[in-house]
Amino acid sequence: MKVILLEDIKGVGKKNQIINASDGYARNYLLPRNLAIEANKETLGELKSKQESIQRQKDIDKNNAINIKEKMKKLVLEISVKAGENGKIFGGVTAKDISEALEKNCEIKVDKKKIIIEEPIKTIGYKEVEVKLYEGVIGKLKVNVINE
Repeated sequence: MKVILLEDIKGVGKKNQIINASDGYARNYLLPRNLAIEANKETLGELKSKQESIQRQKDIDKNNAINIKEKMKKLVLEISVKAGENGKIFGGVTAKDISEALEKNCEIKVDKKKIIIEEPIKTIGYKEVEVKLYEGVIGKLKVNVINE
């Protein structure tokens, strides 16, 4: 029996995938627990339109990420911190600081988890940071750490 999975099921398939399940497994386990629905013309049409909608949204998100990447190329983000006489920063500039400065100064909202720095920036000067904007879209951002 062909069924469309409504949830990810380990060892069986992913959500919105069409699988061939044995009649007993489908009727006694998948269908009663609302883990799948029977694949017929109506449900296949709904699935196709749902997948097209998801793909359109993914394309829009990717285009937005590419636009943000282009903005970041031209951008130099300045972050002012307190530093000692030798240029060492008290504490460090973290991904969270960069994310907040981007949102405040440039109105670009990026999750701190998507900003790639191995360790906090601890010196004054320019540093290039990578930002994962979307699947396959990585932007580079120049960060200028200056003394207050």
